[in-house]
Amino acid sequence: MKKNTIIISIVAALLILIPLGYYFYYESAPGPLDTFAQCLKDKGVIFYGAFWCPHCQAQKALFGKSVKLLPYVECSTPDAQGQNQLCNEKQISGYPTWQFPDGTRQSGEMSLQQLSDKSACPLLK
Repeated sequence: MKKNTIIISIVAALLILIPLGYYFYYESAPGPLDTFAQCLKDKGVIFYGAFWCPHCQAQKALFGKSVKLLPYVECSTPDAQGQNQLCNEKQISGYPTWQFPDGTRQSGEMSLQQLSDKSACPLLK
C-alpha cells in the first residue's frame, strides 16, 4: 500500500510541476516582437487607446506577448464614460491613435508593416 501512495504522490507532483514550470518558462521567454515594440517605444511612438475599444484590443493582439513593451497610453476613465486629462490635452479623438515622432498621427488599426514603415523600426520576426 505504501508503494502505491508514493507512486501516486510522485505522479500528482509531476502533474502539478510540469505545467507550472512550462508556464513560468513561457512567461519569462521573450516575445517574437519584443525588439520591434521596444524600437517603437525608443523612437517616441505613442499608442493611445481605451480598454473597452475592440480595435485597440485587436491592435494589441498583433503584438502577442510583446504587448507589454508597447508605448501604450490608456485614455479611458475607469468607468468607460469619459477620457482622461492627458488624452484630452493631446486632443485624442478616436482609438486607436498612433502618434509618431514627426508629430503625425494615424487613427485606426495599423498593420505591423505600416507601423514599421512609419516609424523606421525594422520588423524582424
